Amino acid sequence: MLRTFETHKIRKTTELSGRLWDFTALSGDKEGVSMKVMVPSCLETYPGFGNYRGLASYETSFEAEGNIRLEFKGVSHFARVFVDGEETAQHYGSYTPFDICVKNLSPGMHSLKVIVDNDFRDEYVLDFPNDYMSYGGISRGVALEYIKDIYIDWIHVTPLREADGIWSIRAEVACQNLSESPLYADVRLKFLDTEACCQGKLLPPGKSIITFEDLEIADACPWSMEDPVLYPVSAALLQNGAVVDDMIERTGLRLVRVEGTSVLLNNKPLRIKGFCRHEDHPQYGCALPAEAIAYDLQLIKDLGANSVRTSHYPNDELFLDMCDELGILVWEENHARGINGDRMKSPYFEEQCEQVIREMITAHYNHPSIYIWGILNECGSETEYEKSCYRRQYDLIRHLDKSRPCSSASCRFGTDICQDLPDVCSWNIYPYWYDDDTASQKLQKLHDWLNTDGNGGGKPLLITEVGAGGIYGFRDTSSDVWSEDLQAEILEKQLKEIAASDDCIGMYIWQFCDVRVSRIWWALRRPKSRNNKGIVDEYRRPKLAYRIVRDIFTSLPNYREK
Repeated sequence: MLRTFETHKIRKTTELSGRLWDFTALSGDKEGVSMKVMVPSCLETYPGFGNYRGLASYETSFEAEGNIRLEFKGVSHFARVFVDGEETAQHYGSYTPFDICVKNLSPGMHSLKVIVDNDFRDEYVLDFPNDYMSYGGISRGVALEYIKDIYIDWIHVTPLREADGIWSIRAEVACQNLSESPLYADVRLKFLDTEACCQGKLLPPGKSIITFEDLEIADACPWSMEDPVLYPVSAALLQNGAVVDDMIERTGLRLVRVEGTSVLLNNKPLRIKGFCRHEDHPQYGCALPAEAIAYDLQLIKDLGANSVRTSHYPNDELFLDMCDELGILVWEENHARGINGDRMKSPYFEEQCEQVIREMITAHYNHPSIYIWGILNECGSETEYEKSCYRRQYDLIRHLDKSRPCSSASCRFGTDICQDLPDVCSWNIYPYWYDDDTASQKLQKLHDWLNTDGNGGGKPLLITEVGAGGIYGFRDTSSDVWSEDLQAEILEKQLKEIAASDDCIGMYIWQFCDVRVSRIWWALRRPKSRNNKGIVDEYRRPKLAYRIVRDIFTSLPNYREK
């Protein structure tokens, strides 16, 4: 399952995932071990491969002729793609999609091989032993599409304004010409009863972007948390009056902006009640099937939350589709956690961060649930060089998407010199757990510092991590460390104090579920090799804190007073 809705009516599409592929390990003491595995999946979930690092191949076959497009929703960490034995693409980036086109295939069966590498290498700057598991494999879906010489690459819809029930939007349609000569085509766009056409457009070889400005959409309802109305938007390419390609996207109409110390959704100031969530499950690794994703979101809704932070990487588009449908706000961020010093100075660092940003925003632009983009969680922010990285990445986001704010979660109180750059000042705090301060004291110190030496005054303040650890099943009358009892007590104090603050627009609990951490990262300080701060454990069994969080979150409205 690739999406929760149909994306083409004309273009023939086949899913190559959702079936067994041939897997073979290519490194270490597992070299040569082969088995049939389901794709998508993570190789660390295969029997005997729990701590495997190295190269592996995935192979399957497909029937086609002519031009094809292969889209990979996610391959970790590094992928080399071979069609009929010929290498056609390479891609680094575990959590963003990439595609390749192969022209003029002869009729018949063809082979597809993907060699993946989940090792930790200097050139893979974003993947290293960390406080979450860096899984390997083809971890998201794979699509095979049959295309002509020209096809539609993507559609982006931007709500501009709303007045008297009429919305104004801008729509962009990216078209690809695979031939070596310019080709003429008509480009048609439809959104509800509004239709627009660019006739006789000359498409040179490569990519062209056709823009439709200030289209008026009448009789449309806004997307909101309470009523997440979604609409299809379709584009078609025509040659000589015949449709040769099409694409269907889905979006919702809503406006997000920052005003003073508030983030407004459709002119209402948001109160964020959220969870940080890793894509992680003992059975599936980061390749959660649709049913498991839906169950997570059911629990998150039951807990009274209205938002999820995709820590610390872009998430599967199935997750975003479901958040669109359920009215759950999403903070989505690029893939970078805890990187500083020499690692940020790697010649690969900025290039790879910016690649993730481009691929994330291009692929996920139309999701109304995404209200903010995040970058560089707890990364270095104390030197001018580090600040230059933040500046470049914020500039890129604002170039690609002017309709959403951007931010980064920091933990470097008193030394962070980057707080003048984001639209929202976002902080990870752990009062009563790592910090000696209460939550109220920490918030007051943050507010005072941001308004003076921190250079973040007058902006919204958002707590992007807060929480405490608790091991499922460990109950203790003295509320000892790692007990469910202590976790529940700490969370109750944290959440109530943050909710009472007039200076803070909300919070994300760290975290939704317990997750596996890299074996060689802080192993002695993570019992069970898990980050155990989840409100549910790795199998989604609720801890003692579940009821307390639900009571507090459900008592808080989705919006704050201005």
